[in-house]
Amino acid sequence: VLSVALAAMIGVPTLRLSGHYFSMATIAVAELVRVLSSTSEFLGGAQGLGGPAMPRTVFDLSFISAMPFYYIFLAVLAFLLGLTWWMERSRMGFYLRAIKDSERAARSLGVSSGRYKLYAYMLSGAFASLAGSLYLCMFGFVDPESGFGILISVKMVVMAALGGAGQLFGPLVGALILVPLEELSNSYLGGRGAGLTFVVYGAIIVIIARFLPSGLLSLLDRRPARPRPSTTSEVASGHAD
Repeated sequence: VLSVALAAMIGVPTLRLSGHYFSMATIAVAELVRVLSSTSEFLGGAQGLGGPAMPRTVFDLSFISAMPFYYIFLAVLAFLLGLTWWMERSRMGFYLRAIKDSERAARSLGVSSGRYKLYAYMLSGAFASLAGSLYLCMFGFVDPESGFGILISVKMVVMAALGGAGQLFGPLVGALILVPLEELSNSYLGGRGAGLTFVVYGAIIVIIARFLPSGLLSLLDRRPARPRPSTTSEVASGHAD
């Protein structure tokens, strides 16, 4: 609830911007929050914040192994994908697609673009908050860099762009490629792989922008069209010519 309220507070002024200006504004807000949380003693400062020192049970999502968390994350992922699929086919989904194609045309047809963009912004805040809450329950600790680091924002954008932004399974496909790639680089290079991660992300962005702006899933739509059978009238017209 707090995340949805914060998303509304941030979205009202930032959604007046568009394109790169909107992206820069949201990144600036995330960086501001990271700096403020790093200097706040109440939030643990740069050292981060851990859970209270008290016995934990299964009701606190405390397990002996990490395996139950994988099933919890899988169930949450399935739920969010199902909710997004349903929303795509609802009136809000049609409005958002119209705004994406041409916001001016959508407004001329009576769509309140500002309100529905704010709805989408608040909904994405709720999704991110749910993921962050589960992350905190699993590790029992969070610091400013893992919660508000610039790499988190870049990673989300690259995942969506790599798989296909605006498609249901686009970010999922991007995550299935990007996360193992990051883990392999960190495993083989250790601490030296931190800087390489930025290089890999930058290279992926350049390649996608140059050769595949619609993402990998767009390749599935590039099927060769079947030749259309000629009708009798077309054949007769050809003989007449």
